[in-house]
Amino acid sequence: MAYLAFQENIGDQPTALPPSMSASLAPSTGSVMRDVSGPITDIGTTLSASTPRLSALEWSVVALAERDRLSTLRVPGRMAVAMRILFGDSPNPQLADPRLEALRRIAVLSWHHGYTIPSFEVSAFLAAGFSNDHYELVVDSISRGRARASARRFER
Repeated sequence: MAYLAFQENIGDQPTALPPSMSASLAPSTGSVMRDVSGPITDIGTTLSASTPRLSALEWSVVALAERDRLSTLRVPGRMAVAMRILFGDSPNPQLADPRLEALRRIAVLSWHHGYTIPSFEVSAFLAAGFSNDHYELVVDSISRGRARASARRFER
């Protein structure tokens, strides 16, 4: 387990942890204590600042996209709007945040088609502020999830 040491600045002066807390947060054997600006090393694994990461919210968007249909990516037509008016409002799975919506679209396409994603969707994903490394992280993670799901289906 890696521990991160940091200092908080209040005003112009940095504040240190009280001695009682710094003793309880001391790393155990095998852990490495570094400040946040450097790479974090834990049991032989080095994570640099350039390693792509997604927040917990972004991972939850990826997980929820597994259940979304491909039809949620299209703009509803006149018939769909009429059906919604007649039979009640169905929830709209599109997200209000454009960055999260771009992530959801990539995730839905990846859950359904794997690595076969249209280039304009990838371009929109990159334009939303994600990098190529984020794209690879999401698609590779979904690919592993699809492989586990298909393995579970064949075990039955």
